[in-house]
Amino acid sequence: MSLNRDRAEIAFTFKGGMLPMTVMELASGDPERIRAQLAGKVSQAPAFFQHTPVVLSVEQLDEPHLALERICAVCRAHKLLPVAVRGGADPVKQSAWALGLGWFPPQETRPRAVDSKPAEVPVEAEAELPTPEATGQAGGRIHRGTVRSGQQVSAPEGDLVVIGAVNPGAEVLAAGSVHVYGPLRGRALAGIHGDREAGIFCHDLHAELLSVAGTYKRLEDIDPRMLGRSVQVQLKEDQLRISALV
Repeated sequence: MSLNRDRAEIAFTFKGGMLPMTVMELASGDPERIRAQLAGKVSQAPAFFQHTPVVLSVEQLDEPHLALERICAVCRAHKLLPVAVRGGADPVKQSAWALGLGWFPPQETRPRAVDSKPAEVPVEAEAELPTPEATGQAGGRIHRGTVRSGQQVSAPEGDLVVIGAVNPGAEVLAAGSVHVYGPLRGRALAGIHGDREAGIFCHDLHAELLSVAGTYKRLEDIDPRMLGRSVQVQLKEDQLRISALV
């Protein structure tokens, strides 16, 4: 009885975790310049800007604390949710805390390992996925190699084909369909200009976010039975349908 009573009295526990988080690396502290660029981004991929938490990296700015409140207001006006600030000296830390944000120290400067070759994908897996020609999309783009965290690869016209992995925190988007010949662990957005016939095709599904023509699913909304499988994602009756490729 005492053991059950102790468990009932526990209101929470602290646990460490690695959560996917978008870092917005600021090259300018001018809120109006940020506003103009965000407006363009929203028009490209509106689903991504629906209450997405972001960390504001101010490591490239001088005296970023002076405009921090206005920058946060611009982000919120475009449906982004600033949750923390990375970098800056003590005034930045104090400003972040005053705004109810967390603060992270500057990222360590260290050389980044570069793969000498693209991620290998079995030939059989490539054969299972539709080709861009089969979808009727022209003027697309082929990206060979891993799309790394924080990197965005886009095809403003036609399909995007990624021959390699899409890492957590990376984003791939296309006017047409998105084809990933490797693990998809980041965000994939197809039909960014409203093409409802576009789709997402991948060899190994673990995506943080899937979107077709503005309709989206996050990782927690995906049927666990589809994770780790070769799948196709299509928009049917205003809902994303995920089915296995056979």
